[in-house]
Amino acid sequence: MAQLPPNRWDFPPVDSWPDDDVVCIGADLEPSTLIDAYSRGLFPMYVDRKHTKLSWWSPTSRGILRQGDIRVTRSLRQSRKRFTVTLNVAFNDVIASCAGVSRTGGWITDDIIDAYQELHRLGFAHSVEVWNHAGELVGGLYGVRLRKFFAGESMFHRERDASKVALWFLVELMELDDMSLLDTQWATDHLRSLGVSEVSRTEYLGLLGVAVTPGPLT
Repeated sequence: MAQLPPNRWDFPPVDSWPDDDVVCIGADLEPSTLIDAYSRGLFPMYVDRKHTKLSWWSPTSRGILRQGDIRVTRSLRQSRKRFTVTLNVAFNDVIASCAGVSRTGGWITDDIIDAYQELHRLGFAHSVEVWNHAGELVGGLYGVRLRKFFAGESMFHRERDASKVALWFLVELMELDDMSLLDTQWATDHLRSLGVSEVSRTEYLGLLGVAVTPGPLT
C-alpha cells in the first residue's frame, strides 16, 4: 500500500462538529484528503445538484454491520450457487455500474470515479464482483479499507440477490482478516434487512478509532 503525503487540509475537530450529517464543505478529492477523512469518520458527497459543493459527511446516526449480524436466508444461500464472486478483478466496471444506478442526486460523478480509481491503484479502495454463469458482471460493491475498517461506498445488482451475495462475501473476507468495522453510512430499509443497524455518531467514532489504530507489534 502506498505511503501518502500529509493532508494539506485541516478538517474541523470533532468537538466543533454541528448536529447535522454534513460536517463541512470544501477541500478536494486527493488520496491524502480522502484517507485522512475516512480515518476521522468523514466521507465525501456533493450537497448540491450541480456538484459544485464538495461536502464531508458524518451521519448523526451511522449504519454499520456488526460481526455476526449479517442475515443469510435459505434463498440467498441458493442464489449464491448461481454466481462466481471475485475480489479486485473489475474495480472500474463496478464503480461505473454503481454510478449508473438511478439515485437521487447522482452523487457518483466523474471526479468521484477518478478519485476512487486512484485510491484503488494505491491499494486503499477495493471491489467485490459477482458474475453469472455466462461470465457477465451482474452485481458488486466497492469501498475503502483502512486497517480493520471497511467503508462501504456503493453496490449494484443486475440479477436478483447479486449485491447481497457481494456483501456476504465481503463479510466473510473481513472475518478471515479479523476486521472489526463495516460502515454502510446510513441504515436503509434494504440494508436493515441484511442485518445493518444504527449507532450514534459518538459510538461510531469510538469503534472507528479502535479499528484504524495500529495494533501492538509482535
